[in-house]
Amino acid sequence: MITKNEIKYIQSLYHKKTRDAEGLFIAEGEKLVNELLQSNFHIQQLYATADWEAQNASINNINIIETFELEKISNLATPNKVLAIVQQRKNIALPLAKNTITLVLDGIQDPGNMGTIIRIADWFGIHQIIASNDTVDIYNSKVVQSTMGSIIRVNCWYTAPDNWLQHCVVPVYGALLNGVNLQSTGKISEAVLVIGNESKGIRPYLLPHIQQAITIPRVGGAESLNAAVATGIILSHWVL
Repeated sequence: MITKNEIKYIQSLYHKKTRDAEGLFIAEGEKLVNELLQSNFHIQQLYATADWEAQNASINNINIIETFELEKISNLATPNKVLAIVQQRKNIALPLAKNTITLVLDGIQDPGNMGTIIRIADWFGIHQIIASNDTVDIYNSKVVQSTMGSIIRVNCWYTAPDNWLQHCVVPVYGALLNGVNLQSTGKISEAVLVIGNESKGIRPYLLPHIQQAITIPRVGGAESLNAAVATGIILSHWVL
């Protein structure tokens, strides 16, 4: 059984202001919650249906609720057996850029794009992202769900990217329409890749920090590529 106050509190965590104040986020579904349970994230509360609890008898302190109650606290069109309230990861020092590829995201707004970029980064073994302060919150529930668990393995820092980039000691590439052909860059294991906003691209304040503009060659008539798709194509060329 879940109380009205609990329902109200959980629903408030779908808003960034409350998430930031509480240092928490919501994760839903069997696969994602099971991965979080095996990670170093701390789960504060678990709400699950009786059949999920029966299959996970070794887990303590499960709040058993009915399906209709799960629907009240879920943000999914079709709630999936379990919802977790999880403590956010606290990143203190900004990461170094050496010996790895780092993504810099400039004003990514769509939660699905953000989650997919995190998932792509995880696929290619990239574990750090620098995001502008106006990039969508990594703990937005739609971002969390669309990462499909990759949020566990990819760290994200929110800061002013221009300040971070000015201290970079590795090559800084930017995905732009007027750059050199991506295919000319070869394999890369140490670099920064800047990905711009879905509609505006990389904003002018970051352009002075980009040492090499790169472009994915176009064959057809599409005006541009989705930010997540572009990220995947570039990383595939660099890493594989």
